[in-house]
Amino acid sequence: MIPKDFPGKGKVAVLKTTPETVLDDYRRLMHMAGYQEALPKDKDTILKINISWQTWYPACSTTPWQLEGVIRTLQEDGYENLIGAHNRTVVVDAYVGEKNNKHKYVVDKYGVKNVHLYEPEIEWVRYHPKAEMLVLDKVYPDGILLPKFLFDRNIIQLPTVKTHVFTTITGAMKNAFGGLLNEKRHWTHAVIHETVVDLLAIQQEIHTGLFAVMDGTFAGDGPGPRAMHWHEKDIILASADQVAIDAISAKIQGFDPMELPFIRIAHERGLGIGDPKDIEIVGYDISAEDWGFIQEDTFASKGQKMIYHGPLKPFEKLLLRSPIVPWSYFASNFYHNVYWYPFVGRKRVEAALQTKWGELFREYGDGTVVMPGLEPKTTLTALGIVGGLGLLAGAILMGRNHKD
Repeated sequence: MIPKDFPGKGKVAVLKTTPETVLDDYRRLMHMAGYQEALPKDKDTILKINISWQTWYPACSTTPWQLEGVIRTLQEDGYENLIGAHNRTVVVDAYVGEKNNKHKYVVDKYGVKNVHLYEPEIEWVRYHPKAEMLVLDKVYPDGILLPKFLFDRNIIQLPTVKTHVFTTITGAMKNAFGGLLNEKRHWTHAVIHETVVDLLAIQQEIHTGLFAVMDGTFAGDGPGPRAMHWHEKDIILASADQVAIDAISAKIQGFDPMELPFIRIAHERGLGIGDPKDIEIVGYDISAEDWGFIQEDTFASKGQKMIYHGPLKPFEKLLLRSPIVPWSYFASNFYHNVYWYPFVGRKRVEAALQTKWGELFREYGDGTVVMPGLEPKTTLTALGIVGGLGLLAGAILMGRNHKD
């Protein structure tokens, strides 16, 4: 169990970087944040890779240089047993995503073991937290299921600097959401702020060391974590304090960290430091950074919020915890992969590839950047649904006309 006053609590390292220096800068950043004091060298170290979209989109998922910089630093410092870890979401194929985002290329290059936490060989066990839970014991009254694989190991969270439709910003604390909870994790969306606080308390119990390295070379605002506006910000952050690094990320994006419930609650429960005035920042002076980012909703997230907090709340169990739940997966997939990326996102990706960080992304692997068009399976399903509704409406009209 990580002690309440753990090494590095309230300390965040920040650096400005360039494509030419980014790998060395990640080494310097991690040392400035005191990562070796947070992560016992005799334990396996899990790298929790973030894939928010199986398609590459700037600021969306762990960058290949972020992953490479962390792996190279760990190996140079004698950390021998490194493991890349992925989770699956209902709208993201992690096997496709790790290739399109160049993660697989990096872990293979350095001989790092790669694990997908949802595969049959990964045992999930019921865990009884020592800390008082805010919501998870109520959301999962039959027990909180966790991957046994994560226990008694170090973990490094690898988020990016971006906004989120549900939590305003997403970072180190939210990055644990996918890996720790199974495919029923959408049950917690109505209480997402309390959920990520509960998960941080659990992490501090089950891991031997906890650290976060955050990439803001590209940063995203708007309706994150996918349909965002990207910005080149050239910034990287690291900390053993998951609350503090999220607070500083929120602050530079232009938000008041203590107004974000998950940061404020975690701060109040002593899980980390969320008030910027109490956080020690080493490295780059962020006092002039205020990016004016905004958090927006997508069409899909507006519908979800109607279910979680709006007029459809009475139907939440029916819509999201019953056999008809695949409708929500389809809606999200249709919006992002059939409409948004082909008609909006692709042009933004093409522009991003002309930047210095886009050029660096091309240098990984064989230089291929997958930019998909309309997704055939989802498009055909949508056409089938529309066609079916049309036939139903036609039959109803014919029936009425026949009666007339």
